[in-house]
Amino acid sequence: MKRVWYFVLLTSFSLSSVSAATSTTAIPSSGATPMSNIEVPSAAQQQANKQAVLAFYDAGLNQKDFAAASQYLGPYYKQHNPGAADGIDGFKHFVSFLKEKLPTSHSEIKQSFVDGNFVILHVHKTTSPSDRGVAIVDIFRLEHGKIVEHWDVTQAIPEKTASGNAMF
Repeated sequence: MKRVWYFVLLTSFSLSSVSAATSTTAIPSSGATPMSNIEVPSAAQQQANKQAVLAFYDAGLNQKDFAAASQYLGPYYKQHNPGAADGIDGFKHFVSFLKEKLPTSHSEIKQSFVDGNFVILHVHKTTSPSDRGVAIVDIFRLEHGKIVEHWDVTQAIPEKTASGNAMF
């Protein structure tokens, strides 16, 4: 009986210590916006966001026209691609690079999705007509109908797949 009482007392002390430590310890902020503060755009705004990204993609990556593409950018452009420079100037240099070094590159959007302020594209990019190309998933975040952030992942398209299924 003495052991049971000791266990209850020890457990009670441990739990109250954890509770006290938790209530007095500040949790560092990640800088993220709480989900309760996020406004979900209307269906019409989501479709407008999608159309803005599609027009931006065509103007910047296919037509290689920075001026036309830049009208869809917000006051800043946060780039998460580790191989691309950050900011609006970084995107401008990327478009110049495409125009100078890969003038025949083309990106065909196979699928597009919208979820709130995010637009996701599934893209087949080639650098020349004979190029097998790469599959790309681009993710854009918009604020007030303007593109402010970008992530992407790429995968080379193999001659054959283990599954026998095409990538698109």
